Amino acid sequence: MAGTTNLRERKKLATWRAIRAAALRLFDEEGFEATTVEQIAAAANVSRATFFNYFADKEAAVFDQDPEERRHWQALMNDRPAGEPLRDSLAAILTEFCESLRERMPLMRRLKAQSPALAQSHQSLGEQFITDLRDWVADRTTESDELTATLCLNLAVAATHTAYQTWPEDESFDDLVRRLEHCLRETGPGASTG
Repeated sequence: MAGTTNLRERKKLATWRAIRAAALRLFDEEGFEATTVEQIAAAANVSRATFFNYFADKEAAVFDQDPEERRHWQALMNDRPAGEPLRDSLAAILTEFCESLRERMPLMRRLKAQSPALAQSHQSLGEQFITDLRDWVADRTTESDELTATLCLNLAVAATHTAYQTWPEDESFDDLVRRLEHCLRETGPGASTG
């Protein structure tokens, strides 16, 4: 029975990835607005109904996280040493999360720049990640440290947004990572907590 479940889950994940890959390729080639759900479904060799079984809409095909990515970042959080200062843990986690988006983030940025609909979207690549990160911080924080831990987390998230928002179009992804590391260092040890 477990083998069947695993096979079913692998097939579902493969379908999810095929649909997203087709969507991102078409968005890159044709533009977000010009690409239809029907075109995505045809390119992924699935029905329109199957598309909607996996994604709520075209935006979701851009922003939803791969289930394996979520497991990866949850493991990354849980693997941080218990005694490590929170600021150091957050810097390592946020840098690794950014690295995990190396293949997608430049395309996402181009799509948002070209598409008014995506530019106005309230979704982001890291929405679920930030929710999980907040939960992780809360789980490892005592009540007496809650204020400092929340401040530390908010500063780290703001540093990440700042690095992305100030990333010039002519700079490489490696430049973004260096910019992120700089911004995280600038949050200062004063916000650090154990």
